[in-house]
Amino acid sequence: MQNSDQHRLLSALCHGSIFFSSLLVSIGIPIAILFINNDPVIKENAKEAINFHINLYLYGILAGLLAASIIGIPIAIVLGIALLVASFIMPIIAIIYSLDNRSRAYRYPFIWRLL
Repeated sequence: MQNSDQHRLLSALCHGSIFFSSLLVSIGIPIAILFINNDPVIKENAKEAINFHINLYLYGILAGLLAASIIGIPIAIVLGIALLVASFIMPIIAIIYSLDNRSRAYRYPFIWRLL
């Protein structure tokens, strides 16, 4: 496998790991790639994927807390639908971007970058 193909595959795998069902596997893949690989673009893609995972979990907890109150139920429903759509659409966009663009890492919009 060529270096360019490996670069694209690892970057796409970081973003596509969210589609794996297990929590430990879906966030463990970008963490493992972050520590194993030395390429700065792949490391940035792995960090972005980890940040996206963490943000989805935080927003999910927020939606759950809002659903616990009567006033927050409509807001929680809208937030839950937005999270569901974002958790499918945004990684697909990131995978396509990573496969097309080798020189720059994909940046998710509207997330807090903790790493």
